[in-house]
Amino acid sequence: MELQISSGQGPEECELAVSKFADALCVEFGAVIKHTTPGIRGGCYRSVIIESEIELGFLEGSVKWICRSPFRPHHKRKNWFIDVSLTQKHCDLMIDRDLVSFDTFHSGGKGGQNVNKVETGVRATYIPLGLSAASTEARSQHMNRKLAMQRLCAMIAEQNTSEKEAAEHLNWLEHSRLVRGNAVRVYEGMEFRRVK
Repeated sequence: MELQISSGQGPEECELAVSKFADALCVEFGAVIKHTTPGIRGGCYRSVIIESEIELGFLEGSVKWICRSPFRPHHKRKNWFIDVSLTQKHCDLMIDRDLVSFDTFHSGGKGGQNVNKVETGVRATYIPLGLSAASTEARSQHMNRKLAMQRLCAMIAEQNTSEKEAAEHLNWLEHSRLVRGNAVRVYEGMEFRRVK
């Protein structure tokens, strides 16, 4: 399971809270930091993606940190909020060649005496997705089978790329979703001691 911890549009104090909360989850649940987006100051993050074998969906929502600003000592505000959300995870699809069906058909074009007599055209279909690609360019069925498979792999790779971009975009939109109040957890002080 992956969680994204985000400072939203918050100031550098929120970025420090992201760092402290990620560290706290690593200690409490044995989570691992997979990706960080650096903040304004060293050791602070705009967002962190952590991975855990433990189901952490109960942490989704806002987290409140009560602390005087370590960066602006005379700042009146002492409540800082960060957002915790499940990430949109994307897994690249690996092609199981046992799930590819091949159909042959008569193809026009080059082929000499074989034109319209031998089924040299090949269509490769990846059954789980219903995607198919065909080739009729080559003179042999063997070569067209190879070309059709290459095209099918290219189509699946393109689909993977667009799905990955969509997942990254949805994760980025979480930065503006931060809701202050009704925190699922509350921490206090620079030692980041949990009080709720």
